[in-house]
Amino acid sequence: MPHKSGFVNIIGNPNVGKSTLMNAMVGEKLSIITAKAQTTRHRIMGIVNGDDFQIVYSDTPGILKPHYKLQEKMMGFVGSAFEDADVMLYITDVVETFDKNQQYIDKLSQTDAKVLVLINKIDLTDQEKLEELVEIWSKMLPKAEIIPISAIKKFNLDIVLKRIQENLPESPPYFPKDSLTDKSERFFVSEIIREKILLNYQKEIPYSVEIEVEEFKDTEKLLRIRALIHVVRPSQKGIIIGHKGAALKKTATEARKDIEAFFGKKVFIEIYVKVSKDWRDKDRPLRNFGYNM
Repeated sequence: MPHKSGFVNIIGNPNVGKSTLMNAMVGEKLSIITAKAQTTRHRIMGIVNGDDFQIVYSDTPGILKPHYKLQEKMMGFVGSAFEDADVMLYITDVVETFDKNQQYIDKLSQTDAKVLVLINKIDLTDQEKLEELVEIWSKMLPKAEIIPISAIKKFNLDIVLKRIQENLPESPPYFPKDSLTDKSERFFVSEIIREKILLNYQKEIPYSVEIEVEEFKDTEKLLRIRALIHVVRPSQKGIIIGHKGAALKKTATEARKDIEAFFGKKVFIEIYVKVSKDWRDKDRPLRNFGYNM
């Protein structure tokens, strides 16, 4: 039997369930998930291997209109998903406006890749409304295949996988067969810490921070980590730290527990906060943080 390999790239608007779908298809939590927009900032690959196939999934940031350079870089990751895709998964849901960000729907209509439109969160609607949405999307993207799903309940994901495998080209694997992702261990540490900030802080704070893992020492029994939280303004540093350091301690404790679960060993973690003025609009720090688009 010939071997198949291909890139399956996931795009869509914020909060439609892209990261939930990615994690479900890969079988590991590679993308952090919160209810806030802009949770995903990078293009994150998750690799699924079988005896005769390799699927390279990519989760991408939610589509938005950029207001600063960081968001421009994020939309660069979305644009790159059109360049190498064998299969495009466009995720929508039963509550969003169906013609939001029309320019990306237009791009989907012109791509040579196979397009699957996945209508997520079908557990939140009824059959009549769902049938209306399927008809609307069929008219908007007549070459696409429309599949209703529930990513969180894994409903119809077996059908999605079957259609992906059927549309993969014959090719040797792009990555070693034991690969799970293209990202480093430090990247996942930084994402776990950022997830806790998204969950624990409100207003502009989560959108003003970036995490830098300064030290990552993996010993036989213990993982030693030193991380730096970059913020835009001094007032944000005080909010991150909290009264007598309580807020930062809570974030560090929650992150440590998840990092221990992710790596399967004890973790000692130190987290500090640094003011890096306007880092979201400066090329050098953006490059250092991995925003290279």
